[in-house]
Amino acid sequence: MGPKSIIGLAGTLIILLLVSSSVYIIPETHRGVLLRFGELVETNVPAGIHFKVPVIDEVRQFDVRVLTLDVPARQYLTIEKKPLDVDSYIAWQITDVDTFYRATGGDEFRAQSLLASRVDTGLRNEFGVRTMHEVVSGERDQLMAALKDLVNETALSEFGIRVLDIRIKAIELPEQVRGNVYRRMATEREKLAQEYRSRGREAAEGIRADADRQRTVVLAEAFSKSEQLRGQGDGEAAQIYADAYSQDGEFFSFYRSLSAYQNAFSNKDDIMVIDSEGDFMKYMRDPQGAQ
Repeated sequence: MGPKSIIGLAGTLIILLLVSSSVYIIPETHRGVLLRFGELVETNVPAGIHFKVPVIDEVRQFDVRVLTLDVPARQYLTIEKKPLDVDSYIAWQITDVDTFYRATGGDEFRAQSLLASRVDTGLRNEFGVRTMHEVVSGERDQLMAALKDLVNETALSEFGIRVLDIRIKAIELPEQVRGNVYRRMATEREKLAQEYRSRGREAAEGIRADADRQRTVVLAEAFSKSEQLRGQGDGEAAQIYADAYSQDGEFFSFYRSLSAYQNAFSNKDDIMVIDSEGDFMKYMRDPQGAQ
């Protein structure tokens, strides 16, 4: 290859290099700014193919899609001076590349820091005028809507950023407060349990006393009834005996004596001293019972 061919090839490479250095592409999801010697000469460069002066010009690109920022958990005081640990996030988007670049120097981390600072101040102010119940459940949606509108107004004008949403992911009591709350809750539950147990013991005593009273009444009524029936039976038995005695007094006397003999001589080990001439032995002396 001759010297002219080498020079021609080198010139072609230089031209290609210059052309490639002069062309840049902005993706559909990004927007750009053009800097010349570090000075901003063109802003909000749209998506597509563009040209620049090699070496002199510099292109910076920024993602204009919706981005999210997890804000580190911070502690805020409610109107009752109760501390709460709040974990939140921000959904944001670059809408004005010129303002964004001038405010942040094109540094996305600086933009996130500025947004987090604004949200931190807003949350501190909003929590400071509300009770714990309101920030946890009562007015939570209203709080976030008001905070989003406030931060968005500032972010648009100062940073070229639109805040799409601000949400609280979690609200918790600080660790040192949480233990005291749990202990207080346990004490309250124990007190309530003691009250229920006391009521149960009182009700049990009442039930037992009523059962004992009913048992006493039932036993008394049963005893009274049994005595009444026994009295009636004894009366009827006496009447039967009287009727039988009146019909044949001698037989009745003989029967009673036999019963007496049976009971008296039922145990062989018993020893009795009886007058053989007494009335008790008259039927033993004479079956006719003659004296």
